[in-house]
Amino acid sequence: MSEIELDTDTAPTPSLPQQPAREPVAGPTPANPTTQPRGRSVHLEIATLVRGAVIAVLVIAVAVLSVFLVLARDDLADSAAAAAADRHAEQVATDYAIGASTIDYADLNTWVAKLKANTSPALSGKFDAVGPKMGELLTPLKWTSTATPVTATVSARNNGVYTVNVFVNLSVSNVQNPKAAFVTATYTVTVDANAGWKITEVGGLGGALPVK
Repeated sequence: MSEIELDTDTAPTPSLPQQPAREPVAGPTPANPTTQPRGRSVHLEIATLVRGAVIAVLVIAVAVLSVFLVLARDDLADSAAAAAADRHAEQVATDYAIGASTIDYADLNTWVAKLKANTSPALSGKFDAVGPKMGELLTPLKWTSTATPVTATVSARNNGVYTVNVFVNLSVSNVQNPKAAFVTATYTVTVDANAGWKITEVGGLGGALPVK
């Protein structure tokens, strides 16, 4: 018998069955770390608006309060200046009333000088005219009087011109009443601050003098 030789080098290799390709299974989509929830964003915007509104209200309140404080300070300063001017006018008028009420028949020149003291030129000229006439009345009566202030009040003011009512107590003696008698005299004195606080008008002098 003849031997059959097999060629192993050329024998076909049996093929394995091919597995069908598997499609990738989609997994869960990863969350975007930069994406914020919508509700939180709205909350932050509202908080920012509220904070800004509060700051704006505080700024306005401070500004309004500052204006009120400045106005109040100015009002207080004006009130203080007006009160000081009133007091000065009252003092000027009181000093004049005391001088005009202090009379010594033996020294009438001093009295006339007090009548003219701190008065305007026009008023001073009037006292130059009436002084000698009053001397003719006071000397025979041997008139003497002294005065003490009671009170003085500004009754009117107009552009720096003050009208002051002055009350003084008088101690009066003369040949008819050798013992001192006490009376109250009232003066109305006009003081002009615009003219260096000069006295421009005086009323009520008759209350401190004898009736002719």
